[in-house]
This record gives sequence, structure tokens and C-alpha cells, in this order.
Amino acid sequence: MSLVFPHTFVPWFRAVAPYIHAYRGKTFVVAMSGEGIAAGRLNAFVQDLSILHAMGIHIVFVYGFRPQINEQLAAKGQTSRFSHGMRITDAVALDCAQEAAGQLRFEIEASFSQGLPNTPMANAAVRIISGNFLTARPVGVVDGVDFMHSGIVRKVDAAAIRRALDTGAIVLLSPFGFSPTGEAFNLSMEDVATSTAIALQADKLVFLTEVPGIREKLDDPESPIDTELALADAERLLASLPNPTQPTDTAFYLQHCVKACRAGVERSHILPFAVDGALLMEIYTHDGIGTMIVDEKLESLREATADDVGGILQLIEPFERDGTLVKRSRTEIERDIGYYTVIEHDGVIFGCAALYPYPEARTGEMAALTVSPEVQGQGDGERILKRIEQRAKAMGLESIFVLTTRTMHWFIRRGFQPVDPDWLPEARKRKYNWDRRSQVLVKRLV
Repeated sequence: MSLVFPHTFVPWFRAVAPYIHAYRGKTFVVAMSGEGIAAGRLNAFVQDLSILHAMGIHIVFVYGFRPQINEQLAAKGQTSRFSHGMRITDAVALDCAQEAAGQLRFEIEASFSQGLPNTPMANAAVRIISGNFLTARPVGVVDGVDFMHSGIVRKVDAAAIRRALDTGAIVLLSPFGFSPTGEAFNLSMEDVATSTAIALQADKLVFLTEVPGIREKLDDPESPIDTELALADAERLLASLPNPTQPTDTAFYLQHCVKACRAGVERSHILPFAVDGALLMEIYTHDGIGTMIVDEKLESLREATADDVGGILQLIEPFERDGTLVKRSRTEIERDIGYYTVIEHDGVIFGCAALYPYPEARTGEMAALTVSPEVQGQGDGERILKRIEQRAKAMGLESIFVLTTRTMHWFIRRGFQPVDPDWLPEARKRKYNWDRRSQVLVKRLV
């Protein structure tokens, strides 16, 4: 039996709580490639989807079946044919696609029906709804290539999907669509997921794929993953890449993420199915694990508002408890909220500082500089310091000072110099706690 250690579990669970609150009632379209299912990742992925569902997130699950169709064709002595990155679906391939789709739907519904003790599915009651939510049209003939029964999404019945989601069910979509005359078309998982996310104006579109995300250096397979791409940067990158023909090509999933964000989907993600729990890590941790494309940078450095009081209190409380910061009451922070600068990421406050001006002495105190341990070492402290310096200069101040008992070296490395407490402005000197013996450090603003 494994042990749960409160000193690690409790802080972790508290850190996750803001995301649980933020995403309750949101709609996510989550797509898993057929390669992920073939690699045996379905059961663990279904467990993670069930957890998201239990957290109050509306889930549309789209599955792919590229390798499953290839396997069916090979069993019939047929070869798979592709052009322009799409399957050419003749009558035999269409039959294989229908067989693969039916078999995978059976496996997915069976996975969601599990309820074994000591698993994430214990006590879960997840209902799956699928149906003819998609209308399709044929790809037709492109550059002389007849794609026959391959199709493109024409329309998504968003209203019907929303009604199904409102019943508490997960909506399951296969890459199949039908024409008004009843003709079936083989669609791509990527097209179905993107079109559905756009029609629903989903809060997230998530692809679980063969690739780990977009690397910072495309020509270096060991380069770190770029965890966040602004839409404008993603568009520039996409324009520089050749048209994709394989799912492992950088542009293959990126083109769909860009299309979704352009059409109003707030965020789209490319995650590796090879990493167990990738979906949970991307949704419930600050940096995630794959690449997220957003219409603008989610992290914002800004002046605080009254709505930030709770987040600031939660951020600084551990540092007050261990004596790093002087304790401040909610009333004090509410009164002084106009002095605060915060760093917010995805609705969560990860850093803050306050600037208290002493205009008669042409200086100001930077107080309560705090960065969450979760993101320390990423430069947020310096970003806040620079914003405080900018605010001080705009006020006509010539210097800023800090009082600290534990972090003087951090400030010295950034241009602060120690001074005697007698240097303090008279109004601040009267409030100086001689018992605490804080170091006073000053930085001149040029």
C-alpha cells in the first residue's frame, strides 16, 4: 500500500485548486490519434478524461483510426494510399474505415464503463453519447487526384452536441460524416476535432499525438519543447514550413491549432500520448508538458485590481508564515491594492509586489515582492522589479528601497546597495521595526 505524504500532497492539491475552479463548466474538445490507441494508451487516457469530467469539464472526445484502417487494408491484401496528407478512400478503404470505427467505438465505450476498485474509474458513472452530429462533403478531385469517399466537415450540429453535454455525458465523435443523401465519408480526426471546437467555440482544443509538441529549434530533436506560442508566432512559423504529408511533420497538427485559434477557440494544445498523464499535466500545471497556441500571451504583468486581493493573500501567506515577509491583513491589502503589481497566468496570481511612494523624499518602498515557488527561477521576480521601477520613474521618484531579512543578495545582484536605516524617509523610519533588524537596500533610478 502506497503512503500519502501530507507535506507533498497537500501543497500540490492546493496548487491545483485554482485550475479546478477556473475550468469548471468549460468545454474541451480532446482528440487522440489512432496511433495512441494502437500504442495501448487508451485506458489510461480514458481514466484521465473521466477525471476531467468529474471536475465539471464538458468533454467532446474525437478519436482517430489511421493505423487501424491500414491494418484492416493490409489484412485484405490492399495498400493504403495517401496524397496531400489525406487518405484516398476507395470502396474497400471505406469498408475498412467503418469496421475500424465500429471496433474502436466498442473499445472506448468499454473503457469508460470500467469501475474497478483502486483505479481512477472507481465510483465513476460516465455516459457516452455519439451520433450523426457531422454533415460532410467530398474532398473531390485535387490536382488530378480523386479522393473518392474521403470527405471534409461541412457542418457540425453544435446545438445538439451542447444538449448532450448538458445532460452530463461525454460526446464521442468518430471521423465519419454523412451527406444529406446519406452517403458516408471518411474524415480526418484533425478536421473533425478542429471543426467541432470552432462550432462550439470551445475553451480548449487538445491533440494527443505522436509528437511531443513544437520544439524551440525545429532542426534539433533534443531541443526543448516551446510550451507556449502566441498565435502570431505560430502563424509565422507555419508560413515558413512546407505543406505537411505525415503526422510527424511539424506543420501537421500546428495548422489545425492555428485554424482553431484564428476562429475563436481560446487555446489549442499539442501533447505527446507517449507521456502518461500528459493531459492532466497540461491542464493542471503552470507550464504543462506540450505546446499551447494562444491568441495572446496568457501570462500578463499588470497593475492589481480589487479582484486580485484573494490571489495575493494566497500567494504571500506561506512567506508570512515562515517569516520571510511581514504579515499583512486582508484589510491592508484591500486598502493598498492600487500600489500592487501582479503577474497572472491563466487566471492565477504567481507573483506580486507593492510600491509605496514617499514623494517628499523622492523615493518609494518596494514591499511584498513574492514569486510562487512553482515558477521561481524563470525570471518573474526581475520582471516585477522592472515594472516597479517603471512605475516609480513615472511618479518622478529617484530611487526605490526595500527592507529584507533574507534576500539581500538577490537585490544586491540587481543594483541595490545597503544603507543605514537612518537613511529611510522620516515617515517610514517611524514605522521601522528595530527588533526585526531588516536590512535596508536602495537602488538609484537613472
